Order: sequence, then C-alpha cells, then structure tokens
Amino acid sequence: MPSYAGPPVTARPGEVASALRLLGYLALAIALVISDHRGGWLSQVRVHANLATQPLWWLAGLPGRLGARVQDDAGTRVQLTSENRNLRNELLIANARVARLQTAAADNAQLRALLGVAESRGLDVQLAPILNIDLDPTRQRLVLDAGTGDGVRLGQAVIDAGGLMGQIIQATPSHSTVLLLTDPDHAVPVVVARNGVRLIVYGRGDHLELSDVPLNTDVKQGDLILTSGLGGRFPAGFPVGTVTRLRPDDSRAFLVGQLEPSARLDRGRDVLLLRSAPRKAWTAPQATGSEVALGASTVGTPASATEQTGGPEASGNDAAASPTDANAGPPVRELLR
Repeated sequence: MPSYAGPPVTARPGEVASALRLLGYLALAIALVISDHRGGWLSQVRVHANLATQPLWWLAGLPGRLGARVQDDAGTRVQLTSENRNLRNELLIANARVARLQTAAADNAQLRALLGVAESRGLDVQLAPILNIDLDPTRQRLVLDAGTGDGVRLGQAVIDAGGLMGQIIQATPSHSTVLLLTDPDHAVPVVVARNGVRLIVYGRGDHLELSDVPLNTDVKQGDLILTSGLGGRFPAGFPVGTVTRLRPDDSRAFLVGQLEPSARLDRGRDVLLLRSAPRKAWTAPQATGSEVALGASTVGTPASATEQTGGPEASGNDAAASPTDANAGPPVRELLR
C-alpha cells in the first residue's frame, strides 16, 4: 500500500462537455471535407461569399488607389512641365538661329548688290563695315570700321548699291566718320537727269530737299537727281534721289522739292568708299535722246532741246525756259494755283 493516498480523482463536468464539443467539431469538419470533396458545394459557397465581400475589398483598397493616382498625376505634371520648358527653350534657340540666318541672308544680298554695282560700273571701291551710328537726331553720321591705316582719306565719297550716301569728314588710323546726305550741314551740287538742269540738294535731317528752285525750272515729280560733279567733291552721275513732291515756298517766288534718297541711308551693314572716279558712267534709267556730258559721266537730255540749241548749256537753259514743252508736262506755275 502506498505511503500516501489522496482522494479519488473525478472528472469535472465542464471538461467532459469541452471534450464532447471538440469531438463534435472534428466530426463536423470531417463531414464537410468529405461532402465538399464529393459534391463541391462548398466551393460555390466560397464564390458567393467572395462576391458578397467584393465591395468591402474595393472600399478597403480605395485610399491606396487614390494615393497612387495622385502620385502618378503629380509625377506626370512635373514631367510635362519639364518637357514644356525644354521645348520652349528649343523653340527660342531655333528662332534665334532662324533670325541669325535671315540676317546673314540679308547681309549676303547687300554684299552681292554692292559688289555687283562695283563690278558692273567699273568702280574702284573699298568695302567698309559700319561700326556705329550717331544717335543725335540733329546729326546724320556713321562711324566706319576703317581708317587712314586702311587707305581712307578725308572727302572720300561713300556710296552703296542705290547711289550716293555722303562723304568722309573725319578719319583716324582705325575709324572714320561719314557725313550723310541728310545731315543739315550737307549740300550736294546736282543735275536733273532728264534735262541737265543744275540744282543743289540740302540735307534736312530726315529727308533731302531742293531749295530756291525758280518757278520756270523744268523740274517735276519723279525726276531722278544725279550728282553734277561741280566742285570736284563728288564724281558726276551718281544717283542722289527722286523728286517726290514740289510745293511753293513761303514767299511763293520759288519752289521747294522733297527727294527720296536713292541710297539706303538707314539700312545695311557695309558701304563702299570710292577711291577714284568711275571708269564707266552710271547712266540714269530715265535718260532718253542724246546725251550731255557732265564731268566724268553723261546724262540724257531731250532730243528736241539738243536740236534747238545745239549745245549742252543751251539745251538746259531752253528746257528750263520752256515749261510747256511736251516732255516737260504742265507748267510749274500751276503749283501756285
């Protein structure tokens, strides 16, 4: 017999009930597994349960989807902004290149025109680039990147493809200053290409002007005005301008004519410096009939005037005294009416 013997152990009612429930659950699980394996009805239950829980899953994943979309939209916006900035920069660069090419094309065209004039007219010229302009509105002057070290001299005539521009009034070893025709301090002896009438053109700042023209002078709108060669400053025969307007002055005793300069005084980047008198005359397009010699060049004069007078001086005077001639148009006195 043991040295110690306690009271007999008896099972508690609660433990027996738990054990019975566990056995029941096991039996139910085994039954469900067997029935699902044979009939597959539990899979259908799971499908219907998944369909019933889909809205819950959608709601549960909504915050994550919204966050990801906001992040993607923000990244796309930043990328588009960067691409837009790059495209704008490329457009600016392309526009700058196009503007540079256009400028180069314009310069090339001007140089071709200058060289074409020099070659076709047999001119002994020197090409000089324009360095600066005088910003004073009362002065019409240019600064050239050529000086006495390049052969520039005072009084040298300056031309372009259109005609006379001015003359050199100041020269240093590296630079020189051009007094343009439109400067108020400038005056040029000229002739009318149509009939050889001698006049003087004055600069008026923004245009050229014929002042103190007698009323009986044969001058009309559209006449081409050329240098006369008088005074020896400018060679004869270079275009100065075209008469665009005639009006009586304040005293109504003389006419005042306004000219459009033949040269492009406000454009271009290069000019031609005339080294010597041209070997070939710069003939005016309006010249018809016989020709009257004017210094180193020739200009046209009406044939009727030459036949009546037999000489260049007489023909010019007869043309000026005959405003009713068929080639002269209406009398200039009609401007006073």
